[in-house]
Parts: sequence; C-alpha cells; structure tokens
Amino acid sequence: MEFFEVINKRRSVRNYTSKPVPKEVISKALEAATLAPNSSNTQTWDFYWVKTAEKKKALIKACLSQRAARTAQELIVIVADPTLWKRSNEALLQYTDEIKAPPSMKIYYKKLIPFIYSAGILNVLAPLKWMIANIGGLFRPMPRGPNTSKDIQTVCIKSAALAAENFALAISAQGFATCMMEGFDECRVLKILKTSWSARIVMVISVGEEAPDGTMGPRFRLPTNLVVHEI
Repeated sequence: MEFFEVINKRRSVRNYTSKPVPKEVISKALEAATLAPNSSNTQTWDFYWVKTAEKKKALIKACLSQRAARTAQELIVIVADPTLWKRSNEALLQYTDEIKAPPSMKIYYKKLIPFIYSAGILNVLAPLKWMIANIGGLFRPMPRGPNTSKDIQTVCIKSAALAAENFALAISAQGFATCMMEGFDECRVLKILKTSWSARIVMVISVGEEAPDGTMGPRFRLPTNLVVHEI
C-alpha cells in the first residue's frame, strides 16, 4: 500500500468484526513501532501485547468497557518510563565504540544523558538545571529543559507517542484497523501491567478488522489553511 494511501486509510475505528488478526501482523507493526524517532535514541518505551484472557478482560474494563476495546481482537499498551534511559545507555556507549563515533558523541551518552534524565529526589536538581539553561541562554540558543521529573516524563511521552503512530500506520498498511484510546483508568492499567512506579501509560491501542459501522462518519478535519502557518 502506498504511503499516502495508508495515511488516508487510518481511522479511529470504534467497532471491529470477529475476524482474528494474524500474529505476524501485530509482530510486524511492533517492529515498526520500535523504529520510530525518539529523544536521543534512549528508547524509553515499552510495548505490552495483552494476550491472556484474564488480563485482557481487566484491561477492557480499565478502558471503560468502550466498544473499541470490547470488540478488539488485540490490545497493545504503549508505556513511557523515564528511568529506561539506563537500560539503553550501556548499549549506546558500546555502539559509539563500534562505529568509532567522535568523542563528542561518547561524552553525550556518558555525561550529558545521565544529567538530562536526572532531576534528583524531590526535583532537587531542577533549579540548578534551570539556571544553567537560562543563564547560558542569555548568550546563545540553549534547550531550556527538561528540568523537573515531569519535564523528563514529557520528553519520554513524546517519543512513545511517535511509536504509537508508527504502530497504527503499520497496522493500516497490512489491511487492519486501530483505535488509539486515551479513555482509560491509568492507575488500573499500570496495576494490570505490573510496571514500575515511574511509568506512564501513553496509549492503549485496539486492533481488528473494521466492522461496517466501525467509524462514526466521514473524516472531519479543520481546513489546512487554518492550522498551517507560513511566516
């Protein structure tokens, strides 16, 4: 399927048929999700393919028992966790050695990434990071964050959201449909997944074959000239 055809085909589907989704379709889409751009390649995401009947039933309930969850053949949960930079950092340092990266890249992963992803207990480091960024910003362009743990969390959520889009498009390209649901009880979903305290649920994505009444009508978007600005 041609790329722009996939873009146009993707819709938020609220009702699915009972047709099973082949395992390889989900696996291929999850591989595509992991190829999404992400902040500093730290890959602070996890993907949970909820397959056991008990957990799936609990997840549907945590998603407010909405039809997009109830009728789905498969459910995927995309999670962002700021602490996961530690999981990737050692491998990234090894990667810089393998590709004979310039010293600046090695320093970035060895020194700067630990600083960027640290806010300290009760955000004790946040004022220091804020001062460094804003004093330096008086003399040259500087990133003004992330400073607090919430800022760091936001960076990770952005990366995971990009992965969610990759996943949804990959499902559409294979002839199936998705709904990226934000209507869920995050505390209950975290409990079902048994994730760490630092994790955030970014999206629960339902997957299946679109039913005849799967969408609510033609796609609505504001006029492009209202949201695109040339300056």
